[in-house]
Amino acid sequence: MRTAATLVVWMVVSLPAFGDDPAAAPPLSRLFDGKSFAGWEGNLQAFRIQDGAIVGGQMDKPVPRNEYLCTSKVYRDFELRLKFRLRGENVNAGVQFRSERVPSSNEMIGYQADMGQHYWGCLYDERRHRLLAGPTKEEQQKLIRRDDWNDYVIRAEGRHVQLWLNGQKTVDYTEPDATIPQEGVFGLQIHQGAPSEAWYKDITIQVLPDKT
Repeated sequence: MRTAATLVVWMVVSLPAFGDDPAAAPPLSRLFDGKSFAGWEGNLQAFRIQDGAIVGGQMDKPVPRNEYLCTSKVYRDFELRLKFRLRGENVNAGVQFRSERVPSSNEMIGYQADMGQHYWGCLYDERRHRLLAGPTKEEQQKLIRRDDWNDYVIRAEGRHVQLWLNGQKTVDYTEPDATIPQEGVFGLQIHQGAPSEAWYKDITIQVLPDKT
């Protein structure tokens, strides 16, 4: 579920860079090979691979519950890049990060780079069940590409989290609560609801040095 919250001001900021020396950039790795679920785990009745993308949900039947396809590896500081597109009415999805599965449940707790409904480019917390930061609904409409591929960048360094949607920064958030875990898995979500699909592809990561 999503709850109302005050949103931060939307920021027009270019994508992050690693200075003038390309050699200084951390190595880039693919998290999804485009053809198999190697390195991922989850309910494979809810996810499939189609046209080089991971697809959650179906257009011919409702999504009975929240489902997540998760990495088998834990990450701390990183820059994650991917493309996504959503299909369906009132569809909702997201990318969990620094997250973990709830034991004996289909749910997850941790941060989510949200998408769909009126949460495009927002940072949601499934642990505290509240919106942490993001653009206004009006600014979201200027950014999103409905029924087409969108670019998402998620960067987490120490307690500093930044999100970019289609090249524009939408979140610049510093976690004030020292008890919130700052490492975990990634999880690709399809949200419970009407028939819908969430497509994810070109998923790459740069693992950053831990920020002290």
